Amino acid sequence: MNFIPLSIPNFEGNEKKYVNDALEQGWVSTAGAYVTRLERDLAAFLHADNVAACQSGTSAIHLSLTEAGVCPGDTVIVPTLTFIAAVNPVRYRFAKPVFIDCDDSLCMDPVKLRSFCENECEFAQGVLTYQGSRVRAVIAVHVFGNMADMESIMDTAEKYHIAVIEDATEALGTYYTAGRYAGKYAGTIGDFGVYSFNGNKIITTGGGGALTANRPETVDHMRYLSTQAKDDPQFFIHNEIGYNYRMTNMQAALGVAQVEELPAFIRRKQSNYELYRTLFEGFEEAELMPFREGTVSNKWFYSLLVHTERISASLREVVERLRKSGIQTRTVWGLISEQKPYLDDDRYQLEKAPYYASRILNIPCSTQITREEIQYVADEVKRVLKDLAK
Repeated sequence: MNFIPLSIPNFEGNEKKYVNDALEQGWVSTAGAYVTRLERDLAAFLHADNVAACQSGTSAIHLSLTEAGVCPGDTVIVPTLTFIAAVNPVRYRFAKPVFIDCDDSLCMDPVKLRSFCENECEFAQGVLTYQGSRVRAVIAVHVFGNMADMESIMDTAEKYHIAVIEDATEALGTYYTAGRYAGKYAGTIGDFGVYSFNGNKIITTGGGGALTANRPETVDHMRYLSTQAKDDPQFFIHNEIGYNYRMTNMQAALGVAQVEELPAFIRRKQSNYELYRTLFEGFEEAELMPFREGTVSNKWFYSLLVHTERISASLREVVERLRKSGIQTRTVWGLISEQKPYLDDDRYQLEKAPYYASRILNIPCSTQITREEIQYVADEVKRVLKDLAK
């Protein structure tokens, strides 16, 4: 069996054709028809009014925080169980993160979010403050393609007048099928929604990202900020502080081809997840974690909950043993509140996040993985965990 990577890009469609076309046209920088086409195609897929393409999911979060009016000294509520790129832009705005626990979906716990606002903050004249700092926004991450509880999060945000930034960088194509947001895609519910097209995402532009917002004119302004806030490109007039955050036409050419394949990629992700679920059914040392009911998930990453109390080794050793078997796996991220730059920041009732951070193992989930490879992965994971069983 060849080496089985965790998650790699899939270029089966028109990627070479469109990239070569962009090269032949000579439009390789941040202007060109493919950037506009990608924005239009993403808007159509998401049923959104307006989408802007940018350099990364991180830049999309930074632009969203900027547009939300986050100022130095403000507070932004963030999850601790996420990739650090969801939190770093808070510091770019010289604001302060407060870390909230996850629930069993691995996404932000909406009960603790509301409890923090009700019990730790003050709300007066329509403004929520925490220790004298204005609470300006909350960043809700749809972890591994699993939809966060947006009904509850939006209820709290609307009650306390705080902006909601949906980090849908892992959840392109995930949507609700029940409740008041039935039919709404991840990233299209809050005030802002951000996406990532990094190399391991369900579609990729190498790097790259995109953003949307609840008002088309807001997206227009964020697009303007992403191009150095150019008011007059001929005479270089700039009326605001802007950023070099626009996606290139070469990246967008790749992205247009990837969006064409996105529905098929999602179907494969879902089918492969179901096969894994069958193969791990009844296994005592680990279980495949589910996705939220009332949603259709893109099932970007598959998470095994390893019952570490049953084995006599760390997850680090499990990862190394599987690597020797030709299988790439990874543990979930280290909690952001435990990272050196954030040790002095406040956190609120972190209980489930540490539990899951010490037990989650991500297993191979590329769209081109074969049934035989999935069978081999499942067999090897079970063999390694049984060998390590107490």
